[in-house]
Amino acid sequence: MVAPGLVFGLMMPLILWVSRSAGVDFRFASYIDNYMVLQKEPSGAVIWGYGIPGATVSVTVCQVHETIMKKVTSVKAHSNTWMVVLDPMKPGGPFEVMAEQTSGTMNFTLRVHNVLFGDVWLCSGQSNMKMTVSQIFNATREMSDTAAYQSVRILSVSLAQAEQELEDLAGLDLPWSKPTSENLGHGDFTYMSAVCWLFGRYLYDTLQYPIGLVSSSVGGTPIEAWSSRRSLKACGISKQGSVQTGGEDIQSGRKPTRELRSDPFSFISPDSVRGPSKHSVLWNAMIHPLHKMVLKGMIWYQGESNMNYNVDLYNCTFPELIEDWRQTFHYGSQGETERFFPFGFVQLSSDLSNSTSEEGFPQIRWHQTADFGYAPNVRMPNTFMAVAMDLGDRNSPFGSIHPRDKQTVAYRLHLGARAMAYDEKHLTFQGPLLEKIELLVDKGLLNLTYYQKIQVQRQDNKIFEISCCSDHQCKWLSAPMNTSSTWTLALNINPCHGTVVAVRYAWTTWPCEYKQCPLYHPNNTLPAPPFVAFLTKQTS
Repeated sequence: MVAPGLVFGLMMPLILWVSRSAGVDFRFASYIDNYMVLQKEPSGAVIWGYGIPGATVSVTVCQVHETIMKKVTSVKAHSNTWMVVLDPMKPGGPFEVMAEQTSGTMNFTLRVHNVLFGDVWLCSGQSNMKMTVSQIFNATREMSDTAAYQSVRILSVSLAQAEQELEDLAGLDLPWSKPTSENLGHGDFTYMSAVCWLFGRYLYDTLQYPIGLVSSSVGGTPIEAWSSRRSLKACGISKQGSVQTGGEDIQSGRKPTRELRSDPFSFISPDSVRGPSKHSVLWNAMIHPLHKMVLKGMIWYQGESNMNYNVDLYNCTFPELIEDWRQTFHYGSQGETERFFPFGFVQLSSDLSNSTSEEGFPQIRWHQTADFGYAPNVRMPNTFMAVAMDLGDRNSPFGSIHPRDKQTVAYRLHLGARAMAYDEKHLTFQGPLLEKIELLVDKGLLNLTYYQKIQVQRQDNKIFEISCCSDHQCKWLSAPMNTSSTWTLALNINPCHGTVVAVRYAWTTWPCEYKQCPLYHPNNTLPAPPFVAFLTKQTS
């Protein structure tokens, strides 16, 4: 017979081990931490984590020892996760969020402090989104300009890849933090994203309430790595490096059964891509784990790595990515993230690299708009675009493909957000858009009428081109700018001795020098975006 004292002595380590193990198993999701921003009203923020299956979890929001609300749930057996949706909260803070797990006689408590309620924006893309504040113009001043923005909180996701969709993040480069010179410019292409930070700062200047910024970006990555298998399949992409059309592989050389533009750069291997390029691996590991987070909206800066890879599918892959991300975040947050949340993006800037195909940049710019030339449009509702083709940076120490003027990029993005996400009805957030084309053959002119007023900043004899056809052959010719008025611009078409069938604007990799494109909106220096348009009738 074993002595009772010995039995108790043997059991004590086991009891302690069980207790500690249960405590370790009870935790918040990786990104729920001190200094975080939770989405304000009208949405209810989601708090979730892991626990002991079947245990009861109580989540309490407190402010200065006063309980604001309490929510109770239980841990799901199949996933070991728990989740509550908080009541909608007005912007402000700070608050403390406490979670308590009860399982039998065991209680464990978690706390996060200095929590604010405001608007949460997700920022993603490749290296131009990844560039830190230390890499941009006026970096020293920008990094020191943080005292007034302590309610703009930042978080940066670590690089990770996964073959399947993860429920939580593998790691964080920067957990929720107040902005400092150190975490705004930790190192080249690390944290914090300059575009993301400046966008949030401009929003805070307007809104004057907390902003949460989540950066999840990786340099040198094609859109396919950020896309779910579902969205790639919707564009006929069934596996790495292949495109299925009616069951046939385009790489096999068989004729596709659906219409695709012929382009020699469409389906070659992404050998110019330096970051992770395998399909869906970044979606799985760096975006899907955030899908329970309640968002106000997101911004995106990507496309350079698709200039030589599936370029002609970008007009499908990008709209499908937007649709899939919206649907996933809406359902993941129990409907608290709006189904069609605002989605902003940066149209590509310029590049002097010899490795860039001359058609790659203008095609991606066009495909970024689903071939409409502007956003929002019927394929991309509730989106907004920052044109950046006039921000080329010949002397960037990071290569001309990485322009340093991220302030203008972020400013143009924030105008779109104010118009689309914050319903500023009369705010102009995009440059002049083409409305009508008239071909005046007898006068040798092509008249362009714009929806908005235009300011002709300078004359340019090459940036406009016309497609001139004769003997069943067409070629692009320069169409010098002629006369202009408040709404219209005339082009000289005399160089064409055949039939003019189309016109295009800024259809080159480097269309103009820094802020020196010909056409801008007169009130806010927003450039007219590039376009290509076909003529439907002629006027003699």
